[in-house]
Amino acid sequence: MPTPRKKPDAEKKTPAKKAPARKTTKKADAEAAAQIPTGVEPAAARRKRTAAASTDRSVPGATASSGGKGKYDLVIVESPAKAKTINKYLGNAYKVLASYGHVRDLATNKKGVKDEEVQGINISDGWKLRYVVDAGSKNKVRRGRRTQREILDELQAAAGKANRVLLASDPDREGEAIAWHIADELQLNPDNTYRITFQEITKSAIQTALANPEAINMDRVKAQEARRAMDRVVGFPLSNLLGDKVQYGLSAGRVQSVAVRLIVERELEIEAFKSEEYWKLTALLTPEGSGVTWKAVASKSKIFAKKKVEKPALAADAKPEDPNAPEKPDDDEEEKSGIPEAPEGAFTAELAKWNSAELALKSEADTDAVLKALEGQPFVITKVEQKDQQQKPRAPFTTSTMQQDANQRLRFTAKRTMDTAQRLYEGVELTGLGPTALITYMRTDSTRISADALNTVRGHIQQAFGDRYLPAKANFYASGKSAQEAHECVRPTDVAMTPQRAGSLGLAGDQLRLYTLIYNRFVACQMTPALFAITNVEITAGAGLFRTTGRILKFDGYMRVLPPGKREDTELPPLAEKQTLNRLDLFSTQHFTQPPPRFNDGSLVRMLEKEGIGRPSTYASIIQTIQDRGYVSQKDRRFYATGLGKVITKLLKDHFPKIMDYKFTSHFEEELDEIETRKFQYEDVLNEFWGSFTKELEAAKTAMPQHRGGIPTGEMCPKCGRPLEERISRKTKKPFVGCSGFADEANPCKYIVGVIEPEVTDIPCPKCGKFMLKRQGKSGFFLGCSGYPDCKTTMNFGPDGKPVLSSVETEYTCEKCGKPLAKREGSRGPFLGCTGYPKCKNIVDIGPDGKPAKPIETGVTCDKCQSPMTIKRGPRGPFLACTAYPKCRNAKPLSAELKEQLKDVLPPPPVKKPMPNVEITEACPECEGPMKLQKSRFGGGKFFLSCAKYPKCKGTKKVTPELELKIQEAEAAAASAPVEATA
Repeated sequence: MPTPRKKPDAEKKTPAKKAPARKTTKKADAEAAAQIPTGVEPAAARRKRTAAASTDRSVPGATASSGGKGKYDLVIVESPAKAKTINKYLGNAYKVLASYGHVRDLATNKKGVKDEEVQGINISDGWKLRYVVDAGSKNKVRRGRRTQREILDELQAAAGKANRVLLASDPDREGEAIAWHIADELQLNPDNTYRITFQEITKSAIQTALANPEAINMDRVKAQEARRAMDRVVGFPLSNLLGDKVQYGLSAGRVQSVAVRLIVERELEIEAFKSEEYWKLTALLTPEGSGVTWKAVASKSKIFAKKKVEKPALAADAKPEDPNAPEKPDDDEEEKSGIPEAPEGAFTAELAKWNSAELALKSEADTDAVLKALEGQPFVITKVEQKDQQQKPRAPFTTSTMQQDANQRLRFTAKRTMDTAQRLYEGVELTGLGPTALITYMRTDSTRISADALNTVRGHIQQAFGDRYLPAKANFYASGKSAQEAHECVRPTDVAMTPQRAGSLGLAGDQLRLYTLIYNRFVACQMTPALFAITNVEITAGAGLFRTTGRILKFDGYMRVLPPGKREDTELPPLAEKQTLNRLDLFSTQHFTQPPPRFNDGSLVRMLEKEGIGRPSTYASIIQTIQDRGYVSQKDRRFYATGLGKVITKLLKDHFPKIMDYKFTSHFEEELDEIETRKFQYEDVLNEFWGSFTKELEAAKTAMPQHRGGIPTGEMCPKCGRPLEERISRKTKKPFVGCSGFADEANPCKYIVGVIEPEVTDIPCPKCGKFMLKRQGKSGFFLGCSGYPDCKTTMNFGPDGKPVLSSVETEYTCEKCGKPLAKREGSRGPFLGCTGYPKCKNIVDIGPDGKPAKPIETGVTCDKCQSPMTIKRGPRGPFLACTAYPKCRNAKPLSAELKEQLKDVLPPPPVKKPMPNVEITEACPECEGPMKLQKSRFGGGKFFLSCAKYPKCKGTKKVTPELELKIQEAEAAAASAPVEATA
């Protein structure tokens, strides 16, 4: 195991290569930090390719641009939702715009650039990072979002008219780096450019931030850039090496590869596990004279372990699971004993010791011998111990604990949790309140609560629940060693906004469920402990010692707000020492030791945090990435290592032990903290790693064995009988399973799991007369001419199952470029599109008469460019869109008043295709109720399963490969029905 680099001792002299910590004032520190280069080539230097340095500016790389006497103060945030919420609290003196996240990225190629050891990084020149701004491609069709260059141009124009520029990106390292990138790329004037941060988007928090602007913290920027550089110099070389040694399209990374190792090693543990048999003895007892009767049946007193079977789907009227309940153990984690419930007045006690030694019953024979020895023995109570036990509330949420609890209680994945929390933080529409931020910043590892929030929640507890539920002093909780105490815990911004009130104002679905969890956890953390009455009883019978425990809730405390869901009080009848008991029955139960459980989202997040792999803010993306790469699959909420993941992990462990060491990953996170506090230098940390890594890389190029070709799955091709292999698609970069005989020149087999090969039909091509082929595309089945590429005619299947030409040229011309318009079939019905596509992207709706529909006059003007707004059709219905599209992409939902006013002219809803006729046997992962098939609103012909009790239950599930194959067969059967073609 490699030894992590030791931190310099504060009591000793710092090594010459590391800058010593300096005791200076905060202002002096900020000025000094601004003069230390980050390793990023300034924007001005990139454009002119000169060596001019900018060391006397508060924002490196900036040059004077505006005079500081503008029309407004410009506030720049990352997302439009956040901008909308902040804008509600600011007047006309402010303008709020969004950068849409990062405005530039590390370059991914070396074209026209020399001396870069790794794409985008010149290591020999002080680890200079070369960033590029995406300006789009003339030949590439873009949909939806603007390019980084277009966004920067908008920000540049607004900054030129601004009095001050306030960079309000998120209050973490990544947010600090985004602020610096914006300032550097736009060359903002340091005299009127400031950094503001806030933990919550409330009026008071924003006003406080505006009143206390600061300079960009360049130490935090350097720490973030060090992370970015390390990820690049590890990821790119390793990915290229795996592409050469295994197969094209594979990737590796400093964090993702170690996360895969966790799952692979757990998989190997499970595969190597050998189950062992053991038995338990449980007595059913009652006090003498209690009058309890019980008919003991010998055949039912010996209970053998049952073979696990798949749980059937519940009936439609099944009771949904309590969303506040803790996660129920899966079948592979807990075996049910099969012992019947004790009747009223009786209780069970388990045999704990035999002849004063710990009990170990390894077989049925051992158990029968003990049963025989207990025959006729009296059961006498030898000890009764009663005590009260407190159960304290848990700390308020951090990012990690929020992800874990949401997975356990709500069955949310880490990504689903973070996406929902992001919306709650940025602001959601509430009736009468507009966009409202409901929680504080959700990327934090601190449990700190501000003094104001603490006083507010204590007042709420006293008023809502009374003095018994309010502790004399506030509860305080320790944060992790790496927590940034400037941050706060994840909590509601206003405790007066109860989940019930938020629900009445329109909050619903995942947002309401997660907000309820966050709210209740926060309030509960400041309440009194719950109190239980515990009774421990020991019973002697011959050489055996039986034990049982009773547990009764005396005072609910914090559980009043955050109940544990499934709480089973174990109530015992009145018992006393030396009391004789009647034995009603004696159960012997067979058990088998279980392998360690597979990770789910919650337990994987817990392990990532324990091992220091990544940061809480990155857990969701780590888990998503390793699934997208095909190294890990998820079934029934559990992670399984794929064959590809096992091979990659072994190769990397054998040849890059330092990279794959858990301690290396966690130690680097600590070094980033030290860079931020100036105990370590940016270049020194990276140089120390790069020296040893390059040697390992060169050695691996010759020593790492070749694994060209796919990874065998152990299954055979149903078409030709040859082995199936896991591969990575060169086109989509996604994993797939296909036949190993695809490259056989004599007898190739193109079989791919889940893909249906083209099939010749008897439908002639309307243009050239050749037969059409039924093909499978990303949006489902369609017909393509067998004469392709000479004839490119295609036909879609209409709602009635008949083929319809996908494009028919009309006599109408495009109003923008003059070329003919063609009638096309889209997912929302027919429309007219310009034949000059993709150069001209003009589309026109078709009216009821079949002619181009005239734009509907709404009387609404665009608030961005003042052009008229018209009505367009979207996947979720009609909406307002700017007529200046694509120059202006502003869009708004239709208000209720406008819908009523224009109800006679609104476009009709599209005709929906019938769902494939397949039987769904899957059970809802949240309430275990039945599920139904739904089509994804994101297109691509994708399906998913949703709970049949929606919206009461919003459980969803991915379609399994087996079900996907049935869907394709059902679609193919429906598509084979058409007889005639229509234009």
